[in-house]
Amino acid sequence: MFSSIKKGIEVGLSTTWTLGKVIFPVTLIVSILKFTPVLPWIIDVIAPVMALFGLSGDAAIPLVLGNFLNLYAAIGAILTLDLTVKEVFIIAVMLSFSHNLLIESGVAVKVGVRLWIAVLVRIGLAVILGLVINLVWKGGSELAKYGMIPAKEEQLSGWLPIVMDGLEKAALGVFQLAIIVIPLMVGIQILKDLKWLDIFSQWLAPATRALGMKENTSMTLAAGLLFGLAMGAGVLIQAVQEDGVSRKDVTIAFVFLVACHAVIEDTLIFVPLGIPVVPLLLIRLGVAILLTVIVAFIWNRAELVKRKEAVYEQ
Repeated sequence: MFSSIKKGIEVGLSTTWTLGKVIFPVTLIVSILKFTPVLPWIIDVIAPVMALFGLSGDAAIPLVLGNFLNLYAAIGAILTLDLTVKEVFIIAVMLSFSHNLLIESGVAVKVGVRLWIAVLVRIGLAVILGLVINLVWKGGSELAKYGMIPAKEEQLSGWLPIVMDGLEKAALGVFQLAIIVIPLMVGIQILKDLKWLDIFSQWLAPATRALGMKENTSMTLAAGLLFGLAMGAGVLIQAVQEDGVSRKDVTIAFVFLVACHAVIEDTLIFVPLGIPVVPLLLIRLGVAILLTVIVAFIWNRAELVKRKEAVYEQ
């Protein structure tokens, strides 16, 4: 157990360092750009599109960073912005479905999923859920409070105070990241060493069948649910190769996982942003189940029709 904890802490520190190299400079740069003409100009250009989702133009920054980099870069940008609870929640939901597109789409192709399916499903879910939440939820108008970072920002003048303020926010962002990531990595390491991932996979077997996939897909689901598509890429690809998962089942499994993966990490990292994370998790899980059942049903019906046509031709 001690060796598992030690290794988990080492991995957690290494992960924090790796991710911190993204979130720290992003937070610092965005903090400084707020006081230049560059960021306001970008915001003005994109603001009309953001309005469709009930978001201010500022929201374009974390959405772009989250999709092309990762959630940590997006959070680094959010920490510098004055957004309402509803805005942060909508951004969190959209980024839960569509983030880290470059890397995670590559993982999708690696395990046998067509690129256009991966991208279309993720972006489509993000857009649809963003629009729906904006129309349905009428609350959340209060200013979001970001953990240890104050919601309101005093007016600064002079480059030195601006840079120092950015450095403070960047450091606090990395610190809060470490508080979440290190215990998470320790837990994952213990699960791996105790072989509990295999047990979790067995538990998922009935659910796997209910979602229209064969039992040998359960390890793929387990890897994606616990580790995510990017951080668990190695486990995910190995599970597909070793368990002989078909293209159909891996595609259906990926449809589920793009909506609901890394359920522990991708939920906990939004805690410092002061939004309700339980509804966030339930939305992801509910959408994943509904979408997967629909895709599996359509695919199975299409296969049945093809088999009937083949019989008629004979």
